[in-house]
Amino acid sequence: MTTLPPNLEEQLIALRQDAEQALAHLADTLTPTVALEQVEQLRVKYLGKKGQLAQVLGGMGKLAVGDRPRIGALANEVKEALQQALDQQRATLQTAQIQAQLAAETLDVTMPGVYAAQGRVHPLNSTIDQVLDIFMGLGYTVAQGPEMETDYYNFQALNFLPDHPARDMQDTLYLPDGNLLRTHTSNVQIRYMENNDPPVRIVAPGRCYRRDTVDATHSAVFHQVEILAVDEGLTFTDLKGTVKVFLEALFGEVPIRFRPSYFPFTEPSAEVDVQWKGRWLEVLGCGMVDPHVFKSVGYDPEIYTGFAAGFGVERLAMVLHQIDDIRRLYNSDLRFLRQF
Repeated sequence: MTTLPPNLEEQLIALRQDAEQALAHLADTLTPTVALEQVEQLRVKYLGKKGQLAQVLGGMGKLAVGDRPRIGALANEVKEALQQALDQQRATLQTAQIQAQLAAETLDVTMPGVYAAQGRVHPLNSTIDQVLDIFMGLGYTVAQGPEMETDYYNFQALNFLPDHPARDMQDTLYLPDGNLLRTHTSNVQIRYMENNDPPVRIVAPGRCYRRDTVDATHSAVFHQVEILAVDEGLTFTDLKGTVKVFLEALFGEVPIRFRPSYFPFTEPSAEVDVQWKGRWLEVLGCGMVDPHVFKSVGYDPEIYTGFAAGFGVERLAMVLHQIDDIRRLYNSDLRFLRQF
């Protein structure tokens, strides 16, 4: 009988047993994702070009011709058994990996939902939204501008001369660089007219600042909405009709009166009151745009006329919601805000 190379047959059997034990050990000790990586490493270790099976078969050349078929058949059997075991373990681990992912990502629709308190629109924002809805319905476009402004756009272009006493009425907050915090949203009108030709119909909401002592009716920071309309042939009658439509949309059918007033950027000018709950309330100022303002933006006052109006949002919100102190709008008191 021919003698085989030392332990060649035993090595093939031992290699198969060792590989199968290693595969079985993976599923018991590792997570599916890590075990799948180890399966590939075992495949390379045992069945790769330089793996253990290839090293064992390197001794086939020393076998007698009659023994080679039997050892070759055994080697193929071991290879097929290992490949089948690797494929089976890989499929098992992939299924386990999918199940683990599904379990981690599954949403139990029968569980009680997590409560999230529903927010509310702040009364200032809701008032601004209501005002914008009215004017947009009248064909106006919303326009905005910077809160930090130059003296030119905040005063000079609006017909405030450097020594104009109306500047003292503004209580301006100046910045170290010579700029200022805008005292009204009229700066938006100048900037818009500089970049747009007539006809113009804009509504400009925004935050404004004035050096003011805070009390029940005053605040250093407040909100304002202004409108501007410019076209050929606009008159004070158009202004009155626009203001009347706006106030009736906001307050309903209420008596309205116009009182002569003064603003540097309009002429003639008027204050507008509404009769609300038995008394007259001042709600806005308005007037026809002064020709000097048109000249500042390059409009010909011989061709175009226009009107403007402006009002404080806080005043309207306090009237509409019967709020007795302006500071309530800024204190972030949930007991107050939850009423709206």
